[in-house]
Amino acid sequence: MLKIYNTLARKKEIFSPRVEGKVGLYVCGMTVYDYCHVGHARVMVVFDTVARYFRYSGYELTYVRNITDIDDKIIQRAHEQGVSLIELTERFIEAMHEDERALSVLPPDIEPKATQSIPDIIAMIEILCAKDLAYVGNNGDVFYAVTKFKHYGKLSGKNLDDLQAGERVDVDLAKRNPLDFVLWKMAKENEPAWPSPWGLGRPGWHIECSAMSTCCLGNSFDIHGGGMDLQFPHHENEIAQSEGATGEKFVNVWMHNGFVRINEEKMSKSLGNFFTVREVLKQYQPEIIRFFILSSHYRSPLNYSDEQLNDARLALTRLYTALRGCDGENADIDAAYKARFEAAMDDDFNTPVALSVLFDLARELNAAKEAKSEKVKDLVATLRLLGGLLGIVQGDADDFLKSGVVNDDVINVELIEQQIQSRLVAKKAKDWSLADKIRDGLKEQGIILEDAPNGLSTWRRE
Repeated sequence: MLKIYNTLARKKEIFSPRVEGKVGLYVCGMTVYDYCHVGHARVMVVFDTVARYFRYSGYELTYVRNITDIDDKIIQRAHEQGVSLIELTERFIEAMHEDERALSVLPPDIEPKATQSIPDIIAMIEILCAKDLAYVGNNGDVFYAVTKFKHYGKLSGKNLDDLQAGERVDVDLAKRNPLDFVLWKMAKENEPAWPSPWGLGRPGWHIECSAMSTCCLGNSFDIHGGGMDLQFPHHENEIAQSEGATGEKFVNVWMHNGFVRINEEKMSKSLGNFFTVREVLKQYQPEIIRFFILSSHYRSPLNYSDEQLNDARLALTRLYTALRGCDGENADIDAAYKARFEAAMDDDFNTPVALSVLFDLARELNAAKEAKSEKVKDLVATLRLLGGLLGIVQGDADDFLKSGVVNDDVINVELIEQQIQSRLVAKKAKDWSLADKIRDGLKEQGIILEDAPNGLSTWRRE
């Protein structure tokens, strides 16, 4: 029975879909003005894993993840680079998709863009104005009147009176209340703009997600996800907008993943302490990054370091070493391991415990290979199936074990094979000293040789 930690309820709850057998999932996606960093990768991988598990569990899932392709940062970056808004956003959307594919992140079912949702955004703002939940400020911008929505603060646990008391005197005289937030911004010179009942302008950030999610999934849906930093004010504002406009409960379950941290600070572009996925991929195979992300529970902080990524590489090496030379075709799935894995995932998608099941499997597989047991095929098939639900150990074992980087150099497979052949010749000539020298030399380069009983050697990265 699947339990999910619901930020709104502040506890784990048994998941009960609104419609039997179906799930609607919306996740706040990227603002596309730069390359994705590891914090973005965590959102992608976490909710890709959630989506995979829902489908495995037999649900008919509709997974929506939006693209924010209009906001202040995008406009500023396009201006700095002397390119059009579309040219900039399309370049970074394609880069984001490349990063996703590298990390084995499956595409969402629907990927709406803010700029393609303008009519829906305007329609929702019109409803809010008609209900007196929004107003036109004296600068022409349209604002949401926070005090008119009596449940404001229910997601974040923030009290409206405390928020107002904590606000300094607001210099924006266009607002009636310092906490009110913008729904529609009037056009500035040389900025992208769309016609609206309030004049040329563009949407505020918060209203984009309310319009896109409800248009794709309906006024009410099952799960809304995103980074913990979006809980307030973004998701709080989404609730106010959506429930204010529709009069219905917006979302049943709110899921928030924890921050990626560097030196105890949140990884973010604004702090300048981030690593792009592309930078990390120069040093580590994509699967290592994915494993690293899944090695912590999605709600926990994730501490980024080379040490953590190296640990992830060693862990994956153990799994692929167990799979090496094995075939799981036409085999049965081990029911006990499957049940343990499902129990971990049913407990709020506990991927660290699910991974521990894979390592127990790998240990038994190694013992079964040693004993030439008939269980080998079943264990291989089980490891492949359960690993696949996490998006890992799907590749060829030899390819993983022999590829990547050692000692900051890309592995030269041809040169290694030549040295192994020279060692084989030395062993046949009983020149044990030379054979040992070649083996030790390869080890110094980060290459481990494994001798088989038939006299042949295989190798892997250390």
